[in-house]
Amino acid sequence: MPVKIRLARGGRKKRPFYRIVVASSEAPRDGRFIENIGTYNPLPVDTAVKIDSDRLQYWLGQGAEPTDTVRSLISKYAKLS
Repeated sequence: MPVKIRLARGGRKKRPFYRIVVASSEAPRDGRFIENIGTYNPLPVDTAVKIDSDRLQYWLGQGAEPTDTVRSLISKYAKLS
């Protein structure tokens, strides 16, 4: 079961809000996930991104593959030690 770190959409129409989740690559986008490790809100003037860096490091160490969008969010906003 390959594991991905990806976005799960929430919010209402025209007002997106995303959770950064660890999920099986076979699970639907907004369906079942293993763990919620952060949030991403693209609408404020300064984009709001919160990522639990400890859990992110753990899942990357376990071989979880981030999607392209999550990879760009991690490179811009995550404080990895």
